[in-house]
Amino acid sequence: MSAVRERIRGSIPALITPMKDGRVDEAAFRHLVEWQIAQGSQGLVPCGTTGESPTLSHEEHRRVVAICVEQAKGRVPVIAGAGSNSTAEAISLTRHAKEVGADAVLSVTGYYNKPSQEGLYRHYAAIADAVDIPILVYNIPGRAIVEISVETMGRLSKLPNVIGVKDATANLARPIRERIACGHDWRMLSGEDSTTLGYMVQGGHGCISVTANVAPKLCADFQDACAQGAYDTALKLQERLMPLHDALFVEPSPAPVKFAGSLLGLCTDEVRLPLVPASDAAREKVKAAMAGAGLL
Repeated sequence: MSAVRERIRGSIPALITPMKDGRVDEAAFRHLVEWQIAQGSQGLVPCGTTGESPTLSHEEHRRVVAICVEQAKGRVPVIAGAGSNSTAEAISLTRHAKEVGADAVLSVTGYYNKPSQEGLYRHYAAIADAVDIPILVYNIPGRAIVEISVETMGRLSKLPNVIGVKDATANLARPIRERIACGHDWRMLSGEDSTTLGYMVQGGHGCISVTANVAPKLCADFQDACAQGAYDTALKLQERLMPLHDALFVEPSPAPVKFAGSLLGLCTDEVRLPLVPASDAAREKVKAAMAGAGLL
């Protein structure tokens, strides 16, 4: 676990899942993985929220994870999305991730059914007991409604293969509190591009990023600056990236980031219902932000 833990750092894109005519575009996905590694991304997350995991069939989900592992060839860690609001389903997806060689999994809280803190603890404990693979818990109350408390995070950190968190709370009072509750070995990854600078200053190890889908080198440079304590450089990079961070969420993600990807020739702008492609107004904001960041 410790070897994997140390490799999980820096800029880690929450990969989009390219689609074409209603199907997963496997060739485009393989190209995306190669481009991300070449551009300096230090890890990959297939089948997260940005990967439209809610609308992927189980077969598609497993296929996307397997392709990512196969294409990455061990060059960077693959952290497979494997969460569910059904503990049994989460265990099944986690088992598959391990079978195909993923380095770790990202496991979201129990959205919709709103478990208690004890329910959340038992959910993750059951996954950890069933599958021997490093687990990052995904704390995203804005989408999942439920939030893992700092106290529950402290309990989870005692489970041998629960190694850290993707924190998408945007609450910058949490990182220090979690360091105290979970210890300095706890892997702390921001899940919110716009607050990542503040998160990194407080002991963060990296970011599972939406923006890194289309600005991987800038995001990697930003993370490298943070890792070196060069926060003046990191601040300049964050100022350059902030309009893009904002533009990629002007409408429900991943519609804006898929449009941005289409401008770079990485994918079509196709998303699956109930999401719809970015509106004309959103497209103009994305174009302007990409141009401002020097990406167009």
